[in-house]
Amino acid sequence: MARRRRPPRAGALTELPPLKIASQIAILQALYYFAALVLMLFTTLVAGMPFSFDLILGWDRVRGDTTQGWLMAFVWLLNGGFCMSVAMVILVARSKLVPDFALTIHFLHLLFTCLYTRSLPRNSMWWFTMLASSATAVGLGMWGCRYRELQPVFFLGGRILGSGTSAPSNRGPGAREDALHPDVEDGMGGSSTAGEYEMNQIKTSA
Repeated sequence: MARRRRPPRAGALTELPPLKIASQIAILQALYYFAALVLMLFTTLVAGMPFSFDLILGWDRVRGDTTQGWLMAFVWLLNGGFCMSVAMVILVARSKLVPDFALTIHFLHLLFTCLYTRSLPRNSMWWFTMLASSATAVGLGMWGCRYRELQPVFFLGGRILGSGTSAPSNRGPGAREDALHPDVEDGMGGSSTAGEYEMNQIKTSA
């Protein structure tokens, strides 16, 4: 007798569609090189260095024995660690997917660098920079996504997700609860202002 297969969990087929993941990786990789291009252009203009695409797709400029090598390492750390964490918070917005995207971006950069230079990076400073960039992107990206996930969601003026579930009230901290119901008796034996007004109106008409 054939065994019946369990139905898929609701949303399992649409939670992580491959096409969406591939498009997000492509967008993040394009932003990675665009941010690197902008940062490298700015750095070369300020430092008076000649610009070339070896600064982006090469590995020999990132070295630990020169000042320019440390400067290039800082630029790559700023690009991969800070810029990519902000991009992942905006595009991915899920903390559990941040490590996969961050490591994929840096792995593709390693692959493109090897194809461009036709060699494996041999500078230890380059490898250290990429590891630090990956760790920074994962840490900041997960923190940013978790902070975004915990933010309250408002719908039609009321908070439906967060620390409270009711709409914000315009009453001050010292306002009485019975101020919303002026026609209810005080509970101390006396009547409310509205009741006194009604009795005065009846006497006048009489």
